[in-house]
Amino acid sequence: MILDDLVTATHKRLKKHEAQTPLTELKNEVAQMPASVKPDFLDVLNESGLHVIAEVKKASPSKGTIVTDFPYLQIAKSYDAAGADAISVLTEPDYFNGHLNYLKKISQSVSAPTLRKDFTIDPYMIYEAKANGASIILLIVAIVDDQQLRAYRELAERLGMQAIVEAYTADEVTRALKSGAKIIGINNRNLKDFQVDFENSLKLRAMIPEGIPVIAESGIQTQADVEALADAGFNGILMGETLMRANNKQQLIKEFKAATVK
Repeated sequence: MILDDLVTATHKRLKKHEAQTPLTELKNEVAQMPASVKPDFLDVLNESGLHVIAEVKKASPSKGTIVTDFPYLQIAKSYDAAGADAISVLTEPDYFNGHLNYLKKISQSVSAPTLRKDFTIDPYMIYEAKANGASIILLIVAIVDDQQLRAYRELAERLGMQAIVEAYTADEVTRALKSGAKIIGINNRNLKDFQVDFENSLKLRAMIPEGIPVIAESGIQTQADVEALADAGFNGILMGETLMRANNKQQLIKEFKAATVK
């Protein structure tokens, strides 16, 4: 399964990073950082309208290289100028060609909050996200236990970040809710085989009570898709491949943000 391979690769990467920069050193770095001046992402999501998380992404396990030309900083700045509510940055190197340096440079160059898009399996990665400028982390329910899910979210919040708690199944949505998730992402992509079912988010949306912002992720390609999600009461969408392949990324963001949440 692809997800198992991703988690295994993440464990190996984590060991290398810990050897290069011990956790105590990383914690000291984070402790000395000034308070973020970026908008709190939870506050952003609670404002009216459909919110767009625009993703900077070079490759994926299912599609391989999405774009060969990858001026990541320029892309992020164009997202920011178009009014993206947050910018997602892949930092997973082995399967997504991501890098922590992308996150750091983008975070320094845009006004929107940034999301570290990775497979968070250890507190070290949460401190690492903060040290590299992230305002948001991703917590995937499928790869952590219930205790970790709550502890990692609470750690992110103590460090001044928000966590998107990502679910794919009804059971995972239930676990996300029990963990106290303040933002829930519903993935249309099964991370075990990377197949996409756009209806997945629409089916699971009803499980989440009012007051908890919900984001749809993966397989969102057209304005009709966006309108369907807005009609279903989603607060936000995460757009990756569709935006990366678009000729006019700014126009697409503006069109998607114009969808009305019911």
